[in-house]
Amino acid sequence: MTKVKEIGEQGLLAKLQNFCPPEIIGDDAAVLETAPGTSLVVTTDVLVDGVHFSDATTSPEDAGWRAAAANLSDLAAMGASPLGITVGLGLPGDLNVSWVERLYQGMTECLQKYNTLIVGGDVVRSPVTTLSITAFGQVDPQKIIRRSAAQVGDAIVVTGVHGASHGGLQLLLNPQLGQNLTTAEKTALINAHQRPQPRLDVVPILWEILTPQLPLPITGMDSSDGLADAILQICRASGVGAVIERQKIPVPASFEHWLKPEQAIEYALYGGEDFELVLCLPKEQANTLVEKLGQDAAIIGTITSGSQVLLHDEHEKIPDQVLSLSQGFQHFGQ
Repeated sequence: MTKVKEIGEQGLLAKLQNFCPPEIIGDDAAVLETAPGTSLVVTTDVLVDGVHFSDATTSPEDAGWRAAAANLSDLAAMGASPLGITVGLGLPGDLNVSWVERLYQGMTECLQKYNTLIVGGDVVRSPVTTLSITAFGQVDPQKIIRRSAAQVGDAIVVTGVHGASHGGLQLLLNPQLGQNLTTAEKTALINAHQRPQPRLDVVPILWEILTPQLPLPITGMDSSDGLADAILQICRASGVGAVIERQKIPVPASFEHWLKPEQAIEYALYGGEDFELVLCLPKEQANTLVEKLGQDAAIIGTITSGSQVLLHDEHEKIPDQVLSLSQGFQHFGQ
């Protein structure tokens, strides 16, 4: 197997440039044409071996797919359509070249679904494999979705189930788990972790529902760091609170005969990496959005005054729980 250190930076770049359109690469920076009256949206994610992916749970192709999907999900959360990505790699010299090529293959497989290109990047030596992706998208300046515009009375919509990715990760880490699950159920959960789908499909539906209202009455972000995190971040940015209905949070049907209800809710709220959208909008439009999306989209709560985010049990068997950012994943937590 050829090692990265054996072909060097230029040799590796020559291989990786095969994944990029030749008419765009070759200069110090990529120039991306955008239509008149649009804003360029830029987002960056950094992924580190042993923190965000590992050979134990993720093939190089899946690591590439997930990295691309995470960035496309950020663009969807802003209401933007993707244009291209750049890729920064920090690599140990003794890493197999084939691993890097397979990583790029996974990124390409994801990006091709959304007509998005790899338009450049950088490669450096590093003791730990690190992947940094910057994604570029475009959006009408009047249709940018932000976190800071939630209004009291808005409905809170999620575009799909939560907890599936964490469930898949647990199955990968602990193959003895899930004895009550069918093979198809296990596969679905593992695919949710390894091959998440960014919800770019939601954006045009939103514009269909909300246009011609300007400014658009919508607030949102994606749930990559967990459903609870997304709701809390929106509320903090908007200066509001929320009540979330425990029973209305959509979770995979397979959880019913695998996890206890409290564990299922824990996976949904704090598992992360489901890459769904969490959106706040007036109730009438929220109902229309859920109806058009179908499947597992749902209204799970309401924006309230104050600052607390409460998890409420409609059967009143479980006391209201105050949600906190400290309960989710923290990069530098102990």
